[in-house]
Amino acid sequence: MTEQAVVRDSRDSSQRIRGLMIAVTAIVFILLMRLWYLQIVKTEDFRNMSESNRLRLVPVASSRGTILDRNGVVLVDNSPSYSVAVIPQEVADKDALISGLARLLQADPAELADKWEKGRKRSKYQPIILASGITRDQLEILEENRLSLPGLDLQMHPIREYPHGLLASHLFGHLGEMTEQEIGNVRYKGYNPGDYVGKSGIERNWEKDLHGVDGGRQIEVDAMGRFLRTVSESSPTTGNSLMLTIDLEIQKQAEAAFGKQAGAAVALDVNSGEVLAFVSNPGFDPALFAGKLTSRQWNEYLEDIRHPLENKALKGQYPPGSTFKIVTALAALEEGLITENTTFNCSGSYKYGNRSFGCWNKRGHGAVNLKKAFRESCDVYFYKLGEQLGVDRIAAYARRLGIGAPLGIGLENEKPGLMPTSAWKEKRFGKKWVKGETLPVAIGQGYVLMTPIQLAEMTAVVANEGTIYRPHLVKRVISPEGKTLREFAPEIVSRAGLHSESYRLVKKGLFAVVNEPGGTGGMARLYEVKVAGKTGTSQVVKLRNGKNVGGYQYRDHALFVAFAPYEKPEIAVAVVVEHGAHGGSAAAPIAGRILKTYFQGKGVIKKPVPRKADTPAEAGGEEPGAETGTPNVEEQQAND
Repeated sequence: MTEQAVVRDSRDSSQRIRGLMIAVTAIVFILLMRLWYLQIVKTEDFRNMSESNRLRLVPVASSRGTILDRNGVVLVDNSPSYSVAVIPQEVADKDALISGLARLLQADPAELADKWEKGRKRSKYQPIILASGITRDQLEILEENRLSLPGLDLQMHPIREYPHGLLASHLFGHLGEMTEQEIGNVRYKGYNPGDYVGKSGIERNWEKDLHGVDGGRQIEVDAMGRFLRTVSESSPTTGNSLMLTIDLEIQKQAEAAFGKQAGAAVALDVNSGEVLAFVSNPGFDPALFAGKLTSRQWNEYLEDIRHPLENKALKGQYPPGSTFKIVTALAALEEGLITENTTFNCSGSYKYGNRSFGCWNKRGHGAVNLKKAFRESCDVYFYKLGEQLGVDRIAAYARRLGIGAPLGIGLENEKPGLMPTSAWKEKRFGKKWVKGETLPVAIGQGYVLMTPIQLAEMTAVVANEGTIYRPHLVKRVISPEGKTLREFAPEIVSRAGLHSESYRLVKKGLFAVVNEPGGTGGMARLYEVKVAGKTGTSQVVKLRNGKNVGGYQYRDHALFVAFAPYEKPEIAVAVVVEHGAHGGSAAAPIAGRILKTYFQGKGVIKKPVPRKADTPAEAGGEEPGAETGTPNVEEQQAND
């Protein structure tokens, strides 16, 4: 080998050694950087992971605040309930775990798997609730099988308890577990997955006050997930309680008076706007919606023709029928079209153009003044007033009484009702108002719609002669320690601005409706207290040959509004009985029972002392309307 070849071979060897050294150096550098990253940069993360392997954070749900009536009686309370949760990080075989839980709980595996998948979107160290409201027997079975269920976490959650059953269910509303959308909503900041929140009613609209603040426990567990000790603990803070304006006894008697009939009733304090009773019948079981509502139970609610899931007091929109004659009369008096003694003749119908508008009394009422028109609910009298006023003037006075817009009671989805005008019809249908359409409006038919809360407000405004108070349901917010945090004073929305003489004459007519012979509201009469009121009947479908046809759903709605005492009003009541046919026979007795209960509570009317032989029903008082005796033939036949 030549000297030149030796030199070239030596150079190649040196280059290979240099390349190898560079590669080794690079590998060592990468390993050192990786060690630095793992030991320095990720130290905290790995420490947390290590701690999570032996430490577990268990959220402790806060109890919701209680709901009380105006006298401090508990309406809605709490009781303990247990939930089944799992820690995903501790679950090696998800399918085996779900299969085991489904077998022990006798639950649907697909439903448990679905909740697992939804929960996996969150942190793997956070518990996923797979089942709620388990029984004590199921709890014991799970405890016995805990070793075969790695990651199992049994939690206690307070749930709502309803000591009075379905009472005021639409008012209270119901709870439900937080949805994925709610978990990410700023409204629920600070809430934990699995928390229950208000979905409707008071529970929803006062959620922030009622919910409280969750606590938590950091516990140490062994490799099998068994509890060893509590490391740290933060106590939950109970939510604030609400004292409502509702009177429990009035609410109970009002609901009992409806029986199985569908409808709504609202009672207001005429001098403050406080809601004393808020009834939507039939009710529903709010406890079912906070737990597992079966398809059978859901279908039963949906198929019930009385629509138990609808909040009729707030969202039911009904033609007010003859109760609206109050508005028409006030408008005519204010406009100077009539006086107390203005008389029209009723022959049983009123011909306008080529149409004939009938009165409920086909034989006619003869000569009718304002008082008689109210007492016997003469339609012809108010047809003539409607013709003279026109729809726009009627609507203007209706709005001054709070009709045609939400009142802002503080519950979700309050309906506005409808007070038509000529401009409204042109905008809605692209057609001009026909004068003949005003006649049905004058007696609360046609396009006019009102909610029961609006009917009660209208009656209260007449009773107090012009002040529109915003109806409200909460008197005060109370801390867990019993301290009053907020108290709500009456809020005046506006004043109707009508003359006192107009109110006096209308109230005089309303007194005659209940207390004079021939009055259509005699079944609301109380002998110890003077009651004033107005009956109403609203058509659901048009008459055929002067008669309603078909079954239950085609019958007319029955209405009654009232206030008392007549001399110095305190309470106003509105009652709607769906498909009740006649206001005087169906709705007036319910209003009478509400008023009687109110004045019994004040000691104005003495409660009957039950005898030992009395049945529970007898001991609770008379059947609706029994105190008024048998109505006369005219009351029974009257549409109103």
